Amino acid sequence: MRYTQLGRTGLKVSRLVLGTMNFGPQTDEADSHAIMDAALDAGINFCDTANVYGWGENKGRTEEIIGSWFAQGGGRRDKVVLATKVYGNMGPGGEAWPNHDKLSAVNIRRAVDASLKRLQTDHIDIYQFHHIDRSTPFDEIWQAVDVLIQQGKILYVGSSNFPGYKIAQANETAARRGGTIGLVSEQCLYNLAERRAEMEVIPAAQDYGLGVIPWSPLHGGLLGGVIKKEAQGGRRASGRAADTLADPVARKRIQAYEDLLEKHGMEPGETALAWLLTRPGVTGPIVGPRTREQLDSALRALELELSEELLASLDEIFPGPGPSPEAFAW
Repeated sequence: MRYTQLGRTGLKVSRLVLGTMNFGPQTDEADSHAIMDAALDAGINFCDTANVYGWGENKGRTEEIIGSWFAQGGGRRDKVVLATKVYGNMGPGGEAWPNHDKLSAVNIRRAVDASLKRLQTDHIDIYQFHHIDRSTPFDEIWQAVDVLIQQGKILYVGSSNFPGYKIAQANETAARRGGTIGLVSEQCLYNLAERRAEMEVIPAAQDYGLGVIPWSPLHGGLLGGVIKKEAQGGRRASGRAADTLADPVARKRIQAYEDLLEKHGMEPGETALAWLLTRPGVTGPIVGPRTREQLDSALRALELELSEELLASLDEIFPGPGPSPEAFAW
């Protein structure tokens, strides 16, 4: 396993991040624990979750599964850099009850304590804002964060799905307040097929010293060899991948991608992960395996070396937006 610093911090994290969104909804507790054990054995020390994972009436279930894994002992908690998120509504009975969502000081305090209980731990290493809160000023957010850091309940703070200007606002407010480290990571949608983050989000993250943690590195399975799998009678595309393939132009681009990698004797999903590992500012992509086999495939991406010729060909198929402001100004 390869490790890197998380942004401007001294924290060392693995270059693959274990995403847990499928734990509970698609993968039962026993299999989830087996995947976490295998990830730890492979050297993955970075685990990402969110309080809402489990979804619907089962919100919080994923954190509970992780907590029961920690409770097995064996140094599991000490070996893991644990990240979870706050923002989604966690009201009783699934109701959208006031002050049980977003980033008010009231909800942040409540949500941290609830996550700690489910996770069976006394601290969260990286507490992430799952979305921007248009109603709560950053002064209030940082005041709540400062208290939690002083209490030892959280160590670092990250963002998720923030635009570049909100990363700037958050960290400028933190700097003005003094004594607050500010955001240290940004978790954003970023992959070969979706490169808009390169225009504003990633440059902002780099300028402010945030590690970039891409989610959906295979774009909902679109970059995992979906056309070939369909032709072989495998699992059909759904969600974001199905929507994209419904566009003939986009489908032609994905076909060109799969044909290119077949020519090079490479697997599409592993190549898509390996490409992200070459991108400036990227700490490591989140992989969310439903099975042990999917985890093993993700791990193989760490061994791939992408030639300059292949990188250039990938850029031709999936051109990025280019730097800003040139990308949108002229």
